Amino acid sequence: MAQVTAALVKELREKTGVGMMQCKKALDATDGDMDAAIDYLRKAGLASAGKKAGRATNEGSIQPYISPDQTRAALVELDCETDFVAENEKFQGYGKRLAQTVAENKPADLDALKQCKVDDETVDDYLSHAIQVIDENITLSHFAWLEQTEGVPAMSSYVHGIGHIAVIVSFKLGKKETVENEDFKKYAYDIAMQVAASKPVSARRDMVPSDVVEHEMSIYKEQAKNSGKPEAIQEKIATGRLEKFYRENVLTEQEFVKNPDQTVADYTKETAKALGDTIEIVDFKRLEVGADD
Repeated sequence: MAQVTAALVKELREKTGVGMMQCKKALDATDGDMDAAIDYLRKAGLASAGKKAGRATNEGSIQPYISPDQTRAALVELDCETDFVAENEKFQGYGKRLAQTVAENKPADLDALKQCKVDDETVDDYLSHAIQVIDENITLSHFAWLEQTEGVPAMSSYVHGIGHIAVIVSFKLGKKETVENEDFKKYAYDIAMQVAASKPVSARRDMVPSDVVEHEMSIYKEQAKNSGKPEAIQEKIATGRLEKFYRENVLTEQEFVKNPDQTVADYTKETAKALGDTIEIVDFKRLEVGADD
């Protein structure tokens, strides 16, 4: 009887493409015999996933989840082989269920997520079963989550098309009744759509990473230096260009895509006034199929 080590489980995983927990179960059931374990998985209808595991996944869909209490939201990108499957409701349902798992567990990375539980199995095994059902290779490539518990929390989401781009946005309100107000829901959807369309760097100016600001300013200073203007003017030129960067890349300072005559901040104030409440955009997450970040 061979000892069922982590290395043995990993080897079976690599040979079959089946989840780690199912591989360990198969090895335990077959006293660590690799060939017998492969047969065990084949009989269970799982090992055929291994034949699909190496196939390219160039299509995909991102699906959102928002918790009933509006305090948590998440996005999950599942990739597949064809756009036909990406449009499939069952495939998208797997993504939505995994997004719920992300929101509930707040994993640090993909490896941590794969060890989280979906009902009574790990995410790793859940994906193996999904491959069996969908009959294409499926990979879990990106996820993101938000948590908002200050004031009265609210969340919104937007999915572009079949899910090539998806967004979640968190808000802080003053009144509970605003969360269910249809005018607020329209506003919140508009803000999520704005994020999808304009790809801002951050929700507010103070949230722009300092290294990004330093990088942009160094470029603007060099550009100003090359202009041949006096040093005092160069500083003003660089500062002006940084302000333009903020207007184009900070969500609250961007022109509202549905009405360029007002900024997102203006639209937010207008909506808050009409509702007799306060609205603060807290944060957002945006995922795009195939994007590196």
